[in-house]
Amino acid sequence: MALFRRKVLSVGCVAASLLSTTSRACLRLGRLPTLIRKNCITLGVSGGLCAVPFVQDNMTHETLIRRASSLVTNSANTYLSQTTLALLDSLTAYTDTVRTLITLHKSYVSNFQKLNPTQEDKIWQMIVCKRQEVANLREDCKKFETHWMTAIKLSDKAAEAAFNAGADQASATVHSNLHTAQSQIQQVRQLLTEAEKELKESKAEESERLQLETQEEEIPEAYLRED
Repeated sequence: MALFRRKVLSVGCVAASLLSTTSRACLRLGRLPTLIRKNCITLGVSGGLCAVPFVQDNMTHETLIRRASSLVTNSANTYLSQTTLALLDSLTAYTDTVRTLITLHKSYVSNFQKLNPTQEDKIWQMIVCKRQEVANLREDCKKFETHWMTAIKLSDKAAEAAFNAGADQASATVHSNLHTAQSQIQQVRQLLTEAEKELKESKAEESERLQLETQEEEIPEAYLRED
């Protein structure tokens, strides 16, 4: 029983200490300037919530929102720039590899009769490798296309947010970057469309390996007869 009373007394002391600490903190908070006091209250209530990093007097909510929207547009521009570059590189590499496969396959078909077995095997293995490379690059294009489309949507939303917040220059910059990115991708896509059309017509990606004809000398029947 005595042990129980000691525990209760200990808990009571801790609670009293906490109340005393809280009271002193509130007194100190009351002496702080109004802006800092508001920030302390916000951080204390929200915990991990991060405020906009602009600590200046006489700033309205509209000003803070406008500045925050500018930060959003900067991030959106960076994301759009990186995804556009990745998609451009992947589309260009894919187009070049498709054209290389087409050229290699045409050469294989045209010169097949002139090749010996070793040469034929070497060229065919090169065709197989290029086919696999084309397939891999096609998947890369799809992946970066997804990222790029997300960046397009994000940039569009960021431009809208900036415009609504009164950050007209930031909104105009995003729209300009969107137009440039879409124009660049469209140009590369046009070249890719032409290359894929040639690939389909050449059947370089689906044709089967040609077979070398081994011609055996026919032995005259007279030599096969037994005397």
